[in-house]
Amino acid sequence: MAKKQLYFEDVQEGMEIPTLPKIATSKMLVQWAGASGDFNPLHYEDDFAKANMVNAPIVHGALKRAWLGHLMTDWIGEEGVLKKLSCQYRGMDWPRKMKTFDEPHDGETWHCKGKVIKKYTQGDENLVDCQIWVENGKGETTTPGAATVALPSKKK
Repeated sequence: MAKKQLYFEDVQEGMEIPTLPKIATSKMLVQWAGASGDFNPLHYEDDFAKANMVNAPIVHGALKRAWLGHLMTDWIGEEGVLKKLSCQYRGMDWPRKMKTFDEPHDGETWHCKGKVIKKYTQGDENLVDCQIWVENGKGETTTPGAATVALPSKKK
């Protein structure tokens, strides 16, 4: 199924990027550790996390950064280009525990959000600067960031 392409002419400063909901499970954190090589026990070991004052394993910051990348690439479509992406890890997030091998317990859902802050042309590129962030279930921003994308024009 083809995704809708976003064009430079469709973007307005102040517009919101469609929210991308995400969940993290303890199983996902183990998978992310294997894929990323980040085996810090803060992300999967209960006793280690408690001994280091975070109470329970926490979601990898790099996983939340990947969620923000997903937010942006879904929004811009196949012809858009993600030029820059940055974020800061400002809050801890805790994954859902697993109920069965494939099913997590109910729990927190994070929302990746964003808005357009600037739209401009530089050289031959149509650029859009965005403020982006990950929000926890309480509505708190735990991972603020920024992104710049290049979008195609309808005028060819």
